[in-house]
Parts: sequence; structure tokens; C-alpha cells
Amino acid sequence: MNENSRKKVFVGMSGGVDSSVSAYLLKKAGYDVSGVFIKVWQPDFIECTSKEDRLDAMRVAAQLDIPFVTLNLEKEYKEEVIDYMIHEYKEGRTPNPDVLCNREVKFGGFWKWAKERGADFIATGHYARTNGKELLTAIDTLKDQTYFLWKLTSDDLEHVLFPIGHLLKSEVRSIAKEGSLPVALKKDSQGLCFIGNIDIKEFLSKYIKEKNGDVVDTNNNIIGKHSGVTFYTIGERHGFNVSSKDISSEPFYVVHKDVTRNILTVSHDRPQLALGDTFMISNLSLVRKDFPHKLECSGRGRYRAELSTITLKESEGGEYTVRKNSGDLIPVSGQSLVFYKDDNCLGGGIIL
Repeated sequence: MNENSRKKVFVGMSGGVDSSVSAYLLKKAGYDVSGVFIKVWQPDFIECTSKEDRLDAMRVAAQLDIPFVTLNLEKEYKEEVIDYMIHEYKEGRTPNPDVLCNREVKFGGFWKWAKERGADFIATGHYARTNGKELLTAIDTLKDQTYFLWKLTSDDLEHVLFPIGHLLKSEVRSIAKEGSLPVALKKDSQGLCFIGNIDIKEFLSKYIKEKNGDVVDTNNNIIGKHSGVTFYTIGERHGFNVSSKDISSEPFYVVHKDVTRNILTVSHDRPQLALGDTFMISNLSLVRKDFPHKLECSGRGRYRAELSTITLKESEGGEYTVRKNSGDLIPVSGQSLVFYKDDNCLGGGIIL
């Protein structure tokens, strides 16, 4: 008997090719596989694709001849992800909802439910790897998703499988075709975790009232208007109007947000942090508990950004000071700073 046949795995199946191939590979390896479609809260003003996605996941499960169930985590998603995201934007910060979605829903509520049903593992279609203790980057560096998984700990990773983390995206597509999976040619989903492809400003405008204000240059001259500083992110180049005729046509970047006065400061120069400058992070989460008080490593302040070399140093109250040693790291309040040593994702924190 295949040793894996005694291992029960629940696979989070979204109806996409990555999670479908994950279920296919686990079934092929002999695991006792069940497919789970996670139902989350979706606003009524967005065209819902969950029915079609669930049907696609169900078709794959039927072809693989594995049990298929729907898990309702609407409450957890609305309270832990959406409400948090809206609150952070109202405070002038730019959060990473996908990070919380992974922590609270996919590897939180889902695992709790699966464990109660005798699961040895849960599995997802994330591009990441693990040896059961460490979180490792995917072989396909262009698809690597460890940036969104930094809240996972070694305790979590003991019961998590990433079946496609050792594959290139092109290989995943090929496996889906070889297995005649009905989603082999389905396009990848984009946008907010689970909700899908929607402009974030359009989404937020349903919960945060627009509040017109001034756009100023770095000399505090009024040069245009905006619809509310909470809708903008440091480094952004779009969404505000510059009406002054006495300036060049070069693009402007958001370099500062004054939430109290509702003023947006822009500049032709991209926002940047000088070498040796520091900023703070909080809400530190470490994959392994044996983390030093000071560490030289690499850091990434946004998804797919180039890695910068940084020095992390423990400060007071559980916060850490981050010094930029090289690279193009731009700290944006509310965003995740995720740190690495080679292919090892060490953890992360929230930029203050």
C-alpha cells in the first residue's frame, strides 16, 4: 500500500488551474484527497464569479474522482479581511488584504475545519515551497507568492503542502493539459483575494466617502485636486488631477499624504529612502522562533519588488528598526515588509 494513502489531505480548490493541478498531483501521489471550495463574502455590487468558479472546481473534482465540499467562511473573510482593509485605508495606510486572507481564511479557518475532520494536511495552489518547518521561495521566481505568506509559522507549515511550488507556471499548464483537466486553459484570476478583478478605488468608494482636496508640490503650491487622500498610495502616479499650466508634463508621484488636512503632496521625483535611513515595522511574525535581535538580510516592501539589503534590529515594544543598506526599498505605511535569506522566507512585519 502507498504510504501516502493513509494521509488525508484537503485541497483548497478555487476553480483555477493552480489549485486543480495541486489536487491532481496529490491524487497521483496516492494521498487521500478531498477538494474544498471556500465560499467567502462578496459585495452585491460586484459581478459574482464564485458560482462559475465553484462549478469549475467541482468538474475537476469529479474528473479526479475525489470528494468535493463547499466550506462557508463568509463571516471570517468579511470581519478579518475586508473590515480590516477598509479601516486601514480610512486611517491613511495601504494594507495587504491577501496577507490576512491567507492567515485568517486559507490557513486559519480552513485548517481548523479540516483538522476537525481528521485531516493530516491542507494544500493550496500557492507558488511556494516548504520542508515542513521553513517557508521557501518557489522555483518560478516570477510567480513566487511567499510575500503573501509571511504570517505562516513553522507550526502552520507542519500541516501545509504546496504541490506546485517546485514547478514553473508553464509546467503547471502542461500538467493540466496532460491530465485533461477542464480548467487547463482557464485564465489566471487577478485582483483582491477571492473577490477578483476590481479596481481597489472603486471598491473602497462604496465604503469611504470621497472628499475632494488639494494636490500640492513639494513647495506647498496648489497644483491640482484629488478625491480623498485615503484612496492613494505613496509612489502612485495616477488618479489625481494636476491643472496648473506652469509645470512640466513629466509624471508626478505621490510622496506624502496628510490625512488630517486631506492634502496630497506630489513630486516629479520618485519617493525614495536614502541608504542608511531607517523606518519602523510592527506586528512582526516569524516563520521560526529562533530569530536574532539583529539580522542582516534582504527585504521586499511590495509584491514582485526587487530585494533590498536591510538590517533588522529589535526596538522597544515589539517593534523593529529597519535600515536600508542597498536597493530601491520604499516604505509605505500599512504595507508588508517581508525578509529573506537566499530562498528562505524568514517572516515579515507591517510598515509603520
